[in-house]
Amino acid sequence: MTRYFALCLLVAAITGSGPNPVLAGPALEAADNASPAPADATTDQTKSCDGVLISRRLRYGESDLNVLDVATGDSREGSTRPVLLFVAGESFAGENPTPDASDPMQAAAICFAARNRMVGVKVAYRLAPANPWPAAARDVAAAASWVRQNIDLYGGNVGAIVAVGYSAGAFHVASLLAHPELRTSDADIAGAVLVSGIYRIGADAGAAEKSYFGDDASKYDERSAFPGILRIETPLLLAWSALDPPRLIAEGERLKEQLCNSIAHCPQTRVLTGRDSRAAVLALADSDGGLAQAIMELMREIEARGLP
Repeated sequence: MTRYFALCLLVAAITGSGPNPVLAGPALEAADNASPAPADATTDQTKSCDGVLISRRLRYGESDLNVLDVATGDSREGSTRPVLLFVAGESFAGENPTPDASDPMQAAAICFAARNRMVGVKVAYRLAPANPWPAAARDVAAAASWVRQNIDLYGGNVGAIVAVGYSAGAFHVASLLAHPELRTSDADIAGAVLVSGIYRIGADAGAAEKSYFGDDASKYDERSAFPGILRIETPLLLAWSALDPPRLIAEGERLKEQLCNSIAHCPQTRVLTGRDSRAAVLALADSDGGLAQAIMELMREIEARGLP
C-alpha cells in the first residue's frame, strides 16, 4: 500500500462518498513509490467540485511559489463558516520547488469543505533541497496569517481555522504550533489535525529528510516538533492509517503518549482503516473509521473553549 493510497484514505475519511451531514452544522520516504490514480476515481473527485467556486493561486508570501487555493460553496448564506486549511506533502524534498498544487486529492478535500458549509484552503509551499528548514514551516505560518487576514472575504470564520496536515504537511503544521519563533503574531489557528506525520527527526533520517533538516544530526532535536508541541493548548486530532509504514504508526503513538503525559491535553486519536482497492478507500464512510465525526467533535471543542 503506497503513501498515495494513504492520502486517498485521508481525503476519503474526511469526505466520505458524498456530502456528509455530520459537518453541515453552522460551526464547523518511508513508503513505496506512488501509483497514478485510476481514471474513475479522478472523475469522482472532479464531480465533488461541482457547484464549488475556487479562487486559484492566490499569493500569500514573498515567493512566487507561495500560493494557495480557496474553495467556497453557496455564498447566499449570511453566517461565517469554519475554515479547513489543508497542508499536504508526500516528502520534505522534491525535484519541483513546490508540491503539486493541482493534486486531485487535495482538490477533493477543499471541495468537500466547501460543499459542507466550510471554506476549504489548500496550501502549496517550498520544498528542499532548494528551500531547507525552516522554509516550509515559515510558509505554512505565512499561509495561516494570510487566511486570518483575508478569509472573511470568502465567508470564513477567522476564529475557527483548523489546519489539516498530512505526511510531511503534518510535520509543518506541528512546527507551526511548536515553534512560535517561526510564525507571526497573527498566524494562530484554532485547531489542528495531524495525519501520518513524522514529528521527531532521528539519526536514521532518510535522504529527503536530510535535504530539509540538514546533515548535522545534533540540530535535529531543536528542529523537531518536540518539545514545543508538548506545551501547546491548541486542540488536536491525531490520526494515522493502519496501513502506514511501522515508523509512521510509531510516530503517531509516541506523540499521543507524550502529549497525554505532558501539561498539554490528550489529543483525540483516530486510526484510519484500509481497503483492498483504491475505489473502496475513496468510499470510506465515517462509520468505518473516518475523520468526519472526529472533526465535528474537534469543532465543538473549539466552540466550547472560545479559541483562538
